[in-house]
Amino acid sequence: MALKLLIVESPAKAKTISKYLGKDFVVTSSVGHVRDLPKSNKKAIDIEGGFIPSYEVSVGKEKVISEIKKLAKGADEVYLATDPDREGEAIAWHLKEILGLKKAKRVAFNEITKEAVQEAVKNPREIDMNLKEAQEARRVLDRLVGYDLSGLIWKKVRYGLSAGRVQSPALRIIMEREREIRAFVPEDYWTITASLKTSEKEYFVATCSEEPREEKEVERILEIANKEDWKVKDVKETKAKRQPYAPFITSTLQQTASTRLGFSPSRTMALAQKLYESGHITYMRTDSINLSNQAVAQATKVIEKEFGKDLVTARLFKSKVKNAQEAHEAIRPTNLSKKGAGNNPDQKKLYDLIRTRTLASQMKDAEIMRTKIISNVVTDDIPDFHSNGQRIISLGWLLADPRARGEEIELPKIKPADKLSLEEIESQAKQTQPPSRYTEAGLIKELEKRGIGRPSTYASIMKTLNDRGYVEKEGRTLIPTDTGDVISSFLEQNFEKYISDDFTAEIEDELDKIANGKIEYLKVMKDFYGPFSKEVESKEKMDKITTLGDADPRYKCPKCGAKLDIKLGRGGKFLSCSKFPDCDGALTIEGKEIKPDEPIGNHPETGEPIFVKVGRFGPYVQLGGGGKDEKGKKIKPKMASIPKEKDFEKVTVEEAVKYLSLPRILGKHPDTGENITASVGRFGPYIVHQNDFRSLKEDSVYEIGLERALEILAEPKKIRRGRTAKKK
Repeated sequence: MALKLLIVESPAKAKTISKYLGKDFVVTSSVGHVRDLPKSNKKAIDIEGGFIPSYEVSVGKEKVISEIKKLAKGADEVYLATDPDREGEAIAWHLKEILGLKKAKRVAFNEITKEAVQEAVKNPREIDMNLKEAQEARRVLDRLVGYDLSGLIWKKVRYGLSAGRVQSPALRIIMEREREIRAFVPEDYWTITASLKTSEKEYFVATCSEEPREEKEVERILEIANKEDWKVKDVKETKAKRQPYAPFITSTLQQTASTRLGFSPSRTMALAQKLYESGHITYMRTDSINLSNQAVAQATKVIEKEFGKDLVTARLFKSKVKNAQEAHEAIRPTNLSKKGAGNNPDQKKLYDLIRTRTLASQMKDAEIMRTKIISNVVTDDIPDFHSNGQRIISLGWLLADPRARGEEIELPKIKPADKLSLEEIESQAKQTQPPSRYTEAGLIKELEKRGIGRPSTYASIMKTLNDRGYVEKEGRTLIPTDTGDVISSFLEQNFEKYISDDFTAEIEDELDKIANGKIEYLKVMKDFYGPFSKEVESKEKMDKITTLGDADPRYKCPKCGAKLDIKLGRGGKFLSCSKFPDCDGALTIEGKEIKPDEPIGNHPETGEPIFVKVGRFGPYVQLGGGGKDEKGKKIKPKMASIPKEKDFEKVTVEEAVKYLSLPRILGKHPDTGENITASVGRFGPYIVHQNDFRSLKEDSVYEIGLERALEILAEPKKIRRGRTAKKK
């Protein structure tokens, strides 16, 4: 019997595929890439010879390659079944070269199902050299840019830092937002919200159309609002249809998994990889929102069975992504009738997300009324209160994806002149807020919009920025570090063109043209590297940068030249040296010299100094100055919020110690054995158990005990949007 060898990248993928092929097939895996450019030197690329890469066997792959060679030697036919993208095509080519195959049988499939695998094996093709060269061009470009820029940064800034062709534009976008935040000057204002009840006892929230700057005006509005009767002044409604979202592509899957499930992009891709290799979903690196005719037919049957025939609306989506690979498919389940799949809870959650999105995309529009309710007291003596939201006439696709329903506020059916009851009205003193920092999901969306990078690169960009220490993650938020600030400022001042949106997007377009056979590899490399290498060479004689102030003179300490941070202390706003307390150089916003805050005292147990500071979420106390551990890694000091009602300028040591006692572990939940914790967050005091957060309204976060916490957790969870609690 003739022996056939089929090679894939992943052992898990090999295990799944082997079930679908006959006994005459042996399925093995390369465990990823088998060859790569040498890490240590630029000579891996023969620039003068035409940017020819010199590959070597990847570290640790010698044994894998040896075993594959043995199997190939005894096989009559060798099939290369690596992933259906540029990386997969490159791996197939490397395997062909290593095995010395004269004619490779390349097979590709978008989903690992019996039908797809068997059909692909029946119809092998040649290796697509355009795709292989596009991958090679990206790899060589990234190496040349990284090597040249990183070498210059080592000489002019600090040894060990690095820059990259795509990661540097991403870092620049983060830093541009950070500078907006630094330059932002907040203004005080008040928001006033009223919880209103209709005659049908339906509740909704209305917001005052004006945001007073004076407290007297706030008091006037509250007094009249509480004293007089309320009415519906006007209702404006427009009939509309809410269309379902397109099926997932790589970037939208990463974004939605981040916002709904809290998964990082790299976590999402790892989970999707496992689902793909197990045959549960189609290939997860794609920028096409197409569904095959077979998938649409399958979705139609499932929707008819689960939701009814009248909710089926077959749709074709057209991609908004430039140069999207429309021949590929969107990410979808291989078998939509399978309601659940995955080997662990996270895989199951991601599968459910993908299945839900796929089914919803083929369902009827939701019919809604875009609604604006204008309310006021009967005398109209105060500004109008507005409520914007929707009324749902027909759920449509929202039946399949009910979580999407919560993305908009729902309002009751009501008409002008209807009487309303005021349940509660409250004012809140606020400050105008600077633009928010990017989350990973937000940055991916921004990169996609600007044409920087491609779906397969987004997760690695996020990981590189974090691993290099250029950003730190606070929850989901990306905060640039001092190192990230230095690198970005240096590149912006010296290589503005090469990290700009337009240039980076143009290079991505050139790579796409190589993949489509519209332009030659050598032309792209020459057009880029000639001018770039001259630009790098011209900077060799510049002076070495020793401080952030040299890289960005807007934030330079007058004493030591280090970075200045904008802070708020007891004496008001000031610019404080980032090296405090080692350096006490500082300037007020008005330009008068002032020393940074002294500690208010020392912790009675640890002896560490306690500082009162003001951050982006308000005043807080900090224990110690942080410093670094034995390995030189930055230690994050313990911090705790100061209650809103407390004047931060009058905080005592005893009060600070109390604030720093949070978070408090109250004890274990009798049903789960997991801890219940009390703490204070951005939205006030709360208790939490297994990600079930409950706000504390009447109980003190410093005094609440386990028994009371269990009572609160046993209560039904209140809806956060569109309602407020009744006035007591």
